[in-house]
Amino acid sequence: MLDFKPSPQKPLLFFQQCSAYQASLTTRIHTSSGTEVLVKHEGNRMGLGSFKGLGGIYAVAQLISDQWEVIHGSPLEPSELLSSPVREMAQSISFVCASAGNHGLAVAAGARLLGASSTVYLSQAVPDNFEKALLAQGAFVIRSGNTYEESMAAAMADANSTGAILLADSSWPGYEYPPSLIMEGYTVIAEELKKEFERDVNWPSHVYLQAGVGGFAGAITYMIRHNWPVQPIIYIVEPEFAPCLKASHEAGKPVNVAGPISTMGRLDCKEPSIIAFNILQISQVNYITVSDKDADDATHKLHKNGLSTTPSGAAGFAALLKTETLHTAQANQAFKPMIFVTENANTCIE
Repeated sequence: MLDFKPSPQKPLLFFQQCSAYQASLTTRIHTSSGTEVLVKHEGNRMGLGSFKGLGGIYAVAQLISDQWEVIHGSPLEPSELLSSPVREMAQSISFVCASAGNHGLAVAAGARLLGASSTVYLSQAVPDNFEKALLAQGAFVIRSGNTYEESMAAAMADANSTGAILLADSSWPGYEYPPSLIMEGYTVIAEELKKEFERDVNWPSHVYLQAGVGGFAGAITYMIRHNWPVQPIIYIVEPEFAPCLKASHEAGKPVNVAGPISTMGRLDCKEPSIIAFNILQISQVNYITVSDKDADDATHKLHKNGLSTTPSGAAGFAALLKTETLHTAQANQAFKPMIFVTENANTCIE
């Protein structure tokens, strides 16, 4: 089993070569009760509308770098990844994935940036506007099946038959390295925050991390527990219809859950990433679920604060609002919560 030990400096060095990269904004809002909330807003990340841009683009770059090393016997420097010789080599490399939104867009953007090709499988349920966004990134789009799971099966079959590199954003036994690169890309977010908090001396007391399969939550939790000198309480936030990480924690092993479809579409995942599960299981985190109504209400409240997002993007704020009274009542502890707005309201649906 892969031992996840990411280095945020590796993706940071790569992204510093990319004109689209800049640290995402940290803003402050107040709840109706007056609590000040730190907000890390990922809606403009890499021009793709969500935090996923960091993971997919970096994973594509690192997998191409790996291929270069196999062929030439020496690793690439980050400054060489966007060079003409690398782009020429990458023309023979194809990536394939399934998506209902942001992950596929990141993979397609990464492939286009480095000169490779990409194929993204979509279920029939994915809106046409997302297909158009993928085509604009140069991806080859194939509709397959009525659910994400069916499109994922088609992507896996494609990789097996064509030799394309499967780049999924979840992990399972025997498939861990590519998704670990995606998670390593996400560590940039926590590193940006660490530098900011060290400068401003304004560390949060509580951090709320929304989770689907857990890649984002696992990567940020790892960085907090290993790299932040001031340790907050961490909440892992899931839809009440899809608490796969909470259920896995309680079972002591990765388990699947069943439930209705949640309006938090990007978080509506019934099976956890095993990498994320392993990280969270030893990281002293709390699990909390939020209802679709909780997330919808939080979305509207963020909008009133000038932050336009989706129920998935607002899930962390929904969890904060559920726990706010408890923490503000603890007079012996300052409550300085932090949330993540993980996507814009007009982002493609994952």
